[in-house]
Amino acid sequence: MSAPSIPNLLSLRGTRGGGRGRGRGSTRGNLSQASSSQARHDAVIQGTDNDAAVSRLSAVQVGYLEDPYAQYFVSQLQADRRLPIINRGTYTRTMALDRLIDSFLDVSDVSEGASPPVRQIVSLGAGTDTRCFRIFSRKNRRCRLVYHEMDFSTIVARKRMMVEATPALRTVLTNAGPAVEASEFSEKYRSSWRATPQGEGNEYWCHGADLRHVARLSQKPEDDSVAGPVVSALRTDIPTLLISECCLCYLDPTEARDVIKFFTDKIPEIGLALYEPTRPDDAFGKQMVSNLAARRIRMPTLEVYKEPRDQEERFRHAGFENIAQGTIDSLWNTWVPLEEKERLDRLEGLDEVEEWHLLAAHYIVAWGSRGRGFNSWLRLQPS
Repeated sequence: MSAPSIPNLLSLRGTRGGGRGRGRGSTRGNLSQASSSQARHDAVIQGTDNDAAVSRLSAVQVGYLEDPYAQYFVSQLQADRRLPIINRGTYTRTMALDRLIDSFLDVSDVSEGASPPVRQIVSLGAGTDTRCFRIFSRKNRRCRLVYHEMDFSTIVARKRMMVEATPALRTVLTNAGPAVEASEFSEKYRSSWRATPQGEGNEYWCHGADLRHVARLSQKPEDDSVAGPVVSALRTDIPTLLISECCLCYLDPTEARDVIKFFTDKIPEIGLALYEPTRPDDAFGKQMVSNLAARRIRMPTLEVYKEPRDQEERFRHAGFENIAQGTIDSLWNTWVPLEEKERLDRLEGLDEVEEWHLLAAHYIVAWGSRGRGFNSWLRLQPS
């Protein structure tokens, strides 16, 4: 199969984390080159957010997903219809993560009259992801929710502008804005903002923070200035779910580990749901990596966590106790009911069946937890 004919699931969800620059030296010229190279790399990674938004909207327009907010983050000129295998991949990844998140937020066993429990979600490299709007707009959610999104300042500022300019988005985040005052934290993070969604106890925070800065906090926890509003707003006393959808994979493996460590050191009851590529060393994986490289995209953690079992070991080293994982292919087979598969098959023909299985076998959803708040995850083991 020729290289151009192999799509990749990066376009399903391109979130950002940044990577370590190269070419460091002692001269000013070398430092300038390294800084310029890093800036170009960051711009490429940030640009994948548009790919993600277009893929999400494509899946919605074809009928795979219901998401009334996807349309607001893609211009009409960019709204291209994706290939059927990409639409199916978008559906399966979204379905799997939604299932984990919904299970975490499920507090149906709360006694009548009892105060609703509080849950916290931290979405790393969230970009223009619409999940926060979908969750806060639900009428039957019984828990109070503190929701954080983190990304580069330029992405965060753009998302705020879109929310303020779009009534349908602004209505969900009732009091969208004001921006966090620069004097409260630092000039560096003035793009950060917050809102108070409808419902008592709900909070929404959108942090303009480079995850590489957050990684440094795990080594220097006293230096709160490098992550500004993140440290101030984060709750450490409630069950918390970290979400990384193709985000930590853009970081140096040590930095990715330290980002997780920053949160696990602070929060006793915590879970992580992660979506990343896998199996880079077989024929399809090598072509996938080559395709990414052609777009000037490199995923350093893929060079370390090459197989699904490596992700399990990664979670164990991070201190998680209940760990599971499944490729997109296996989750499609085991988590999507037959009648739902039949509905999706009627939406559009899927001629590239072999390609679908190859592609879906090279992306993984992994999850792990410790402490209370995640008991329902024990029932979600993939077959």
